Amino acid sequence: MRDRKTRPLRAAAGLVSFVGAGPGDPELLTIKGRKAIEDAGLVLYAGSLVPPEVVACARPDARVADSAPLTLEQCHALMRDAALAGKNVARVHTGDPSLYGALREQTRLLDGDGIPWRVIPGVTACCAAAAAAGVTFTVPEVTQSLIISRLEGRTPMPDHEHLAALAAHQTSLAVYLSAQSAPLLQAELARSLPPETPVLCACRVGWPDQRLYWTRLEDLARCVKERGITRQTVFLILPGELQKGAASRLYAADFSHGRRKGGHEL
Repeated sequence: MRDRKTRPLRAAAGLVSFVGAGPGDPELLTIKGRKAIEDAGLVLYAGSLVPPEVVACARPDARVADSAPLTLEQCHALMRDAALAGKNVARVHTGDPSLYGALREQTRLLDGDGIPWRVIPGVTACCAAAAAAGVTFTVPEVTQSLIISRLEGRTPMPDHEHLAALAAHQTSLAVYLSAQSAPLLQAELARSLPPETPVLCACRVGWPDQRLYWTRLEDLARCVKERGITRQTVFLILPGELQKGAASRLYAADFSHGRRKGGHEL
């Protein structure tokens, strides 16, 4: 009897990891993110925003490709072909993939092809900017919230999320993707905030040419123009910087919690 030829089994699909690369400093890449890049057969990174040094840890035989000139469909085709060939993929995003990262569109296509994926968080620019300037978003008894948003551009904003409405809460506010419309940004914020409100303009945070400029809301547009800030800038609007606020209760001598019983200060 003649042996029957068996149909070869399809290899298990590789895992696609969406890696948050952080704002630019390769040392702000998480250990888990670095391992995903080192283990990938394909490293697809946004070259317009992610420095090549971040993906320099890719193994020698890996394909490293810049996604900046590619469409969504072209990026997916690269990831699909690599994953279906059994290779792991590192899809490297600037900052954190959950913020302005087109994550949903990409994962929807992967789900359609039955390709497994995961998300590895990264340091987002507003947190890196706050760290670089040595400020906090939360001030006890002044503000306990942070709002992250942007001006309307090619992506429309829902009516209830326009910056003037968000700024009316008087909380800390981080504004992305808005440097090229600084006069409009200033005008929107000025509808709800006083002119002396402190603003940190953080340009290319984490890159070797990082620049930090403090200004007041009434001088925001002028600062952007005079400093030549055009892109890769996050604005921290910090009303709490005008007030002293109270000390945190967490370390107060009379504050009890699961690890310490409060009492009188020695």
